[in-house]
Amino acid sequence: MKILVINGVNMNFLGIRNREVYGNKDYNYLIQMIEEKARELKVDVECFQSNHEGAIVDKLQDAYFEKVEGIVINPAAFTHTSVAIRDALESLDCIKIEVHISNISEREEFRHRSLTQPVCSGQIAGLGLDGYTLAMEYIVKNACRQ
Repeated sequence: MKILVINGVNMNFLGIRNREVYGNKDYNYLIQMIEEKARELKVDVECFQSNHEGAIVDKLQDAYFEKVEGIVINPAAFTHTSVAIRDALESLDCIKIEVHISNISEREEFRHRSLTQPVCSGQIAGLGLDGYTLAMEYIVKNACRQ
């Protein structure tokens, strides 16, 4: 089984940007955590981060051809603005879990609306970096049901 983890804009600045919201752990820590969970679950994982909307769309389209069984995506600010990422997600017939480190419904009003969540299987928000590993567990448990 292969899981693709996609992180959007500014996620490479974990541990640098808004520590009071996102915590002190950096992006490398997140990747190590995801890779460790993948070993535990005995799945292949690919992590991808981009600050460019089109690169994320390209990666999602590649996932279709690679027959990825699950996607964990934190579109970050693109959550609220990107119809292109939403449309690419909608094209994929696999489990897709949207993850947010912070609770977006308790933040600024413009963050309350997710364009991407309606085309995902579910959303995990406000559980910190653990949201990623919880999403991976859900995908492994439910992928064969699709």
